[in-house]
Amino acid sequence: MWSSPFITLPSSVSQIMLRVLIALIPGIAAYVWYFGPAILVSIALASVTALATEAVMLKLRNRPLKPFLSDNSALITAWLLALSIPPLAPWWLVVVGTVFGIAVAKHLYGGLGNNIFNPAMVGYAVLIISFPGHMTHWLTPHAIGMLELPFSDQLGYIFGGILPAGLTLDAVTTATPLDTLKTQLHLGLSVNEIREMPIYGYLSGKGSEIVALGFAIGGLYMLATRIITWYLPLIYLAALFSIAGFFHLYDPAHYASPLFHWFSGAAMLGAFFIFTDPIGSPTTRKGKIIYAVGAALLTWLIRTFGGFPDGVAFAALLMNICVPLIDAYSQPRVFGKKGDGK
Repeated sequence: MWSSPFITLPSSVSQIMLRVLIALIPGIAAYVWYFGPAILVSIALASVTALATEAVMLKLRNRPLKPFLSDNSALITAWLLALSIPPLAPWWLVVVGTVFGIAVAKHLYGGLGNNIFNPAMVGYAVLIISFPGHMTHWLTPHAIGMLELPFSDQLGYIFGGILPAGLTLDAVTTATPLDTLKTQLHLGLSVNEIREMPIYGYLSGKGSEIVALGFAIGGLYMLATRIITWYLPLIYLAALFSIAGFFHLYDPAHYASPLFHWFSGAAMLGAFFIFTDPIGSPTTRKGKIIYAVGAALLTWLIRTFGGFPDGVAFAALLMNICVPLIDAYSQPRVFGKKGDGK
């Protein structure tokens, strides 16, 4: 007997994770175009480390290797972490962050489906708190015409910490647009004056705004293929736009525009790939809305008043803590019951 045409087989975990990896490709391609191929080295190194750590932890937990190594979840953690740290980060920095994310944030909580926190964001938080100096050296985009480091020299620095004679790291790296904005505001410049600096483009930083657009395209692909629902990403972006827009209208000299916040840092990456993590986000529609608004508020507050230039990672981790409470108070009323459950 033939099954009805409206009955379909659910996608496996590995298929869903593979589509998420595919969705990241437009942003990665833009990253390589504007900042060079060093990011591919970080992604490859993080991927190998993630799979090796996953295998070791599975062995220690007496779990089968093949089904878990082939579900692509470790690669998601690896790619998101690699995209969150500077592409010229020393090789050991990538390894430390990846091992911590997989071993501690994922497996010590029971493995896939049981972890409370997003493993990639835990790895990032550990690195930026423990090694802040290494997390501030971002390659300058090709578009601003500054000195560029050849790929062979990038490899030499990543794996050996060596630069060509007479060349310093500050000559080929720069602060992020968010970090530059925050630093220059403290020095008394206005937003408009800061935006005249060569690292800025039409919406945000040169190159980085196109990378953010690439991640947005990948996010739309996931929406179209129903890997994620629209509640979290669109409400997060709308809330971030509203909060930033209100303060920008109130004082445009000291608060950046909402589009600047959209296309700076990890806002697009967070909206579509980090906050939508099905394990660390609420299960109800109302809960997702609360989660998205809270994440947007924390992102803006940390970016504007916090000690770190971007707030997406810490917003994700702080909201991960709130998920059990959000789920408890956002469950829909049981059919046939009153609001108090009686």
